[in-house]
Amino acid sequence: MPAGNTYEAIATQTLGSAATITFSSIPQTYTDLVLVVNGSTTRGTTSDTIRIQFNGDTGSNYSSTNIVGNGTAASSSRYSNQTMPFVDGIRLTGTDFPLASMIVYQLMNYSNTTTNKTVLARGSGANYNVAAAVGLWRSTAAITSIYLQGDTVANFAIGTTFSLYGIKNA
Repeated sequence: MPAGNTYEAIATQTLGSAATITFSSIPQTYTDLVLVVNGSTTRGTTSDTIRIQFNGDTGSNYSSTNIVGNGTAASSSRYSNQTMPFVDGIRLTGTDFPLASMIVYQLMNYSNTTTNKTVLARGSGANYNVAAAVGLWRSTAAITSIYLQGDTVANFAIGTTFSLYGIKNA
């Protein structure tokens, strides 16, 4: 990290039980946000993709491009006009828990009200794969809330942690 920038913890949530997670009332005093997810889903022997949404926007305003590899093979995908985009290949894997998967989301210029919002995501899981993605939310609104859920058939597992950090420019 360049000199002069610092991570400040905004909020951390460790799940006792929940199907979804929301960070709301996000302060607008940082230049960027970093969200770290460490855990798994309840799907069991198969993996589950995380979906992310901003400010409760359920319109077809999201797109993503993804790459994934497992040491043997690699693939890519592209999704446009999604209502709740997912980062393909970045999964929380039930069979890995407690050797949890980890996903790091970087949200640049989240409080800027003149540009669309971009998110970079990187993830890996023990015994699974590594993946990277870029997502676009076609909105100039400042991000004030972040909503996450497992794909359509799974909940986050008990003990999964979600940590939101602000990057403050000195």
